[in-house]
Amino acid sequence: MATDDVRIPGKDQLVRVIVAPDSFKGTVSARHAAVALARGWSAVRPGDEVSLLPLADGGEGTVDAFAAASPNAQLRVTRVSGPDGRAVDASWLLLPDGTAVTELAESSGLPLMAAPDPLGSSTVGLGEVLAAAREAGAQRIVVGLGGSASTDGGTGALRALGAGFLGPNGRELLPGGGALLDLAEVDLDGLTPPPPGGVTLLCDVTAPLLGPAGAAHVFGPQKGASPAQVGLLDEALTRLAGLLRGEPATPGMGAAGGTAYGLAAAWGATIAPGARTVAELAGLPAALTECDLVLTGEGRFDRTSLSGKVVGGVIDLAAAAGVPVGIVAGSLAGEPPASVRLATSLIDHAGSLEAALAEPERWLEEAGRALAARA
Repeated sequence: MATDDVRIPGKDQLVRVIVAPDSFKGTVSARHAAVALARGWSAVRPGDEVSLLPLADGGEGTVDAFAAASPNAQLRVTRVSGPDGRAVDASWLLLPDGTAVTELAESSGLPLMAAPDPLGSSTVGLGEVLAAAREAGAQRIVVGLGGSASTDGGTGALRALGAGFLGPNGRELLPGGGALLDLAEVDLDGLTPPPPGGVTLLCDVTAPLLGPAGAAHVFGPQKGASPAQVGLLDEALTRLAGLLRGEPATPGMGAAGGTAYGLAAAWGATIAPGARTVAELAGLPAALTECDLVLTGEGRFDRTSLSGKVVGGVIDLAAAAGVPVGIVAGSLAGEPPASVRLATSLIDHAGSLEAALAEPERWLEEAGRALAARA
């Protein structure tokens, strides 16, 4: 049935609803957003069958999304060196099929920094999580690459896995992208081998490793790098690319401060589109074959929402399955496509952006009520 012919069942009929939002960045996780929306919907239509399937784009909430889709998964916590060297607890997931799922942000994310350190911050913690997953018997590893604090080309992660990054004197360099200016030799002899099922990197960034559109220039300023430091980091990554043979010009290699490049070049990792891959691995396509409506949402809906983000991915998959969509966003700044039959924003209910940000779960629940009343 074409999407334009789809009708949501009437108020006297059972509606099977999937609630599949992204996180509302900086305010509420995808899981808590899904719970609040479902609570509001069920308050108005208590007889409906409501299933929760929180999603992510490979960054914040990726572990939660896989955990919700796989109730038998084991949540693990590993104590690692954070991006500035202080210890942090990083959560990751071991699925029943032997796949380990982690988010770089859990171990090496920008919010973990006491203060920005664009030249000295590193991805050592991510590598320690990857090593723990291998020791636990992981047969495949999925890494969400959002939210990195560093621009070290993934050398910190590779160092934790046994690689060596040496200066002219043959000594190990200090952590961080700035130290790579003195890189003279890369030693991969002691590198822990990747799992037999491979390593998948989830990201929707298309930046290459080097140059004006690369990791240092595009993302360095977000991590506190001055224009001069951006230049140094790009030079350092150029030196790395000359010694660690990979494909620096490939789109996506600049993701997470070049971590995608390091893991691809030394560990054979491959890049996959984050939002679509998480949705597929979480089981959304199969779930859509057995539902009447899918609710999704994010902090701000605009034209970019339809290009590689969670909401756009849900809309595309739902359209292919002939399932109508409802959207809840913190703010609506764009016109949803025709397959979106219900749409509202938290600002509509809270009255202002400030009020919506102060109590997001309250207004998500109210939005769920409003959409249920209109269904």
